[in-house]
Amino acid sequence: MNFLEERIARDGVVKEGNVLKVDSFLNHQMDINLFDQMGEEFARRFAKKNINKILTIEASGIGIACVVARHFNVPVVFAKKAKSINIDGEVYVAEVESFTHKNKNQVIVSKSFLTENDHVLIIDDFLANGCALQGLISIVNQAGGTVEGIGIAIEKGFQVGGQMIRNLGYQLESLAIVDGMDAATGEVRFRN
Repeated sequence: MNFLEERIARDGVVKEGNVLKVDSFLNHQMDINLFDQMGEEFARRFAKKNINKILTIEASGIGIACVVARHFNVPVVFAKKAKSINIDGEVYVAEVESFTHKNKNQVIVSKSFLTENDHVLIIDDFLANGCALQGLISIVNQAGGTVEGIGIAIEKGFQVGGQMIRNLGYQLESLAIVDGMDAATGEVRFRN
């Protein structure tokens, strides 16, 4: 087991409906030392890529993306789920469906923060069905930028998202791939 799998096994909680609750360290209360380990690992896995920007989606990916960005010394852009009065000018828009929240959102990124000159590493906390990633990839494509890779903290390997994104030809690196969970026993099975 790697460092993230060990933490999931110790502190993660399996709920009915294929829900893995990791809010005590990943996406409600955040363990910054753990995030720093993730950033270091993503920097190692994408070391040969020319990355000048990190892209994530509001809200759970932001903390991880910020710490990862420190390892690349680049800025973070996050796709917002609502347009506010603070966003000036034109925006890129993509529709994404949330597995966790069971709803669809239009996410936006200001055109001033993503251009054809950007080499982007997409970072997110979870990958289930791949809808959020498809939306972020669409935004990078709309900007004319290049998706250099995708870093995920936890991938649900028993759902279609990971295979679908890999089939599109992207370098997708997940730090922990869950192949199965049992709510009755609390067991989480990881891919070797």
